Amino acid sequence: MTSLELLSPAKDLKTGMAAITHGADAVYIAAYRFGAREKAGNSIEDIGKLTEFAHQYFARVYVTVNTIIFDNELDEVQNLINELYRVGVDAIIVQDLAILSMNIPPIALHASTQMHTNTLAKLKFLEQCGFQRVVLPRELTLSEIGSYCGSTSMEIEAFIHGALCVSYSGQCYMSQRITGRSANRGECAQPCRSSYDLVDEHGKILVRNKHLLSLKDLNLTSQIEQLVDAGVTSFKIEGRLKDITYVKNITTHYNKILNSIISRRPEFRRASSGVCECSFDADPEKTFNRGYTQHFINGRTVNQTSFHTQKSVGKPIGIVARVNADYFEINSYEAVHPGDGLCYFTTIGQLSGMLVNRVMGNRIYPRNNPTGLSEGDTIYRNSDIEFEKQLNGKSARRWVGVRIAVSDNNGNLKFSATDSDGIAVEYTLNNNFDEAKDKARSVEMLIRQLSKSGDSIFRVDGVAVQDYTTPKFIPISTVNEARRMLLNNLILERLKQHTRPFRDKYFPAVLYPEQAITYKGNISNTASQDFLLKHGVTSIVEAVEISAPKGVFELMVTRYCIKFELGLCPSKQKASPTGQLYLQNSSTLYPLVFDCNECQMKVMSPK
Repeated sequence: MTSLELLSPAKDLKTGMAAITHGADAVYIAAYRFGAREKAGNSIEDIGKLTEFAHQYFARVYVTVNTIIFDNELDEVQNLINELYRVGVDAIIVQDLAILSMNIPPIALHASTQMHTNTLAKLKFLEQCGFQRVVLPRELTLSEIGSYCGSTSMEIEAFIHGALCVSYSGQCYMSQRITGRSANRGECAQPCRSSYDLVDEHGKILVRNKHLLSLKDLNLTSQIEQLVDAGVTSFKIEGRLKDITYVKNITTHYNKILNSIISRRPEFRRASSGVCECSFDADPEKTFNRGYTQHFINGRTVNQTSFHTQKSVGKPIGIVARVNADYFEINSYEAVHPGDGLCYFTTIGQLSGMLVNRVMGNRIYPRNNPTGLSEGDTIYRNSDIEFEKQLNGKSARRWVGVRIAVSDNNGNLKFSATDSDGIAVEYTLNNNFDEAKDKARSVEMLIRQLSKSGDSIFRVDGVAVQDYTTPKFIPISTVNEARRMLLNNLILERLKQHTRPFRDKYFPAVLYPEQAITYKGNISNTASQDFLLKHGVTSIVEAVEISAPKGVFELMVTRYCIKFELGLCPSKQKASPTGQLYLQNSSTLYPLVFDCNECQMKVMSPK
């Protein structure tokens, strides 16, 4: 039976626990350094607490150590990994090959998407180096994903939801070049979300002041079962900087999808245990999104970008029917409430927002009079106050079923508990109590008190009283204490039975699939250099963060193509040639190179 894993992001301990409570089989989180989101760091203590919480459900915790490393940081990274292993972390997500040379415990390794595993040869190399899992590039098609899955025994993890990098992961140097903040160091300034002009070789502005590199968010809701059939076993939600309500909502959404698939297909099971009960209806459009795209899962398509804004648009909820000086009327699909945040696009394509002050029927009174709002405009809600209230409270419970039995054991009272995973424990109570005058009432009380589970992770599905011929008068407090001890013992036994994957420290003498490593190999330390040289590499160029290339070089390589998005592609859309094109931001020109053979676009550094 194949296990399917829903993998959710966690910016902190609270969010990680919420993700698990709402259906995640695993969470990924950063430690205090060396994660690819520098503002989402956590202490070892908090990661340990999250790990213990997760393991109760046989859920797993993965920690991102997925930045490139400098020489003076190698010892610190090694110590960090040892600490993570000590507190029970199940795997680390890595980018830098230097980690393979470190004196670390046999913790499982996952190859980050930052490794840019873009060929089957790289995939096989990582497998032979002891990696348990690879995180696929986000821009792959379903067919390409199937090819990856069929070519390795490693676990395959794929992104299914959240923000998209326009560049191939690990291959973007735009932030480093412009601001000195490296994406490979977790410091990306996100210049791809900025607005640009598209300029031709004659200086003519073809597109003015649009977010030409800003992709919509990924949403593969309708492709999950296809990904399962392709061989993907871990389904990843992006968002280690997202707030807790986002994680609750999106995790719940995909939890239901995976459960639906498994209910029809007995060859699959969830990677963790427990049943989630949520008090709200999940809706991905109700939390942060820039509009949604399926990216390249079904091949190249248009409408992948959010040209007009890099901000959250939310959910379309109606059309403006009338505009008045202090209110407007809306033909709404959903109820609007005071405190909601609404937005719309003006006639010049700018996103404008407002807060709702009062609602009377279909009449909306905004806090400030909206400008540029016209009859026929689509109204979006990017802040749903009532939905947020549901999510900010206790919005879910995750429980493990347990059956309890009570029997007379040589004059003592034996309590046993068996959970839905078949794990069993016992607790014995000295039965030196007086015989009960009302035997039926005594048994009834015993069953009633043992049916309670309090604040534990368990739900009692049944209590059986066996071989209890001489019921005793046992105080309720004593029964409650016995139940508490029994369930605590069951949790301890579950924690003991949680298994972590282990990595073989032996690395065979396999050859790296490339002999010459350019700056795009992101080699930033002597340990990774030595590792590659031992595996057949003959020349290595240092990372951009160490020494920037001379002259014009590639800042970004992307499968996304501005020409295709605008209907200007001569090969696929039979458009007329455009000549040289540039992105212009202020007075800076970034040349665009279109590799039509590889169907790629390259953003070059300014001259």
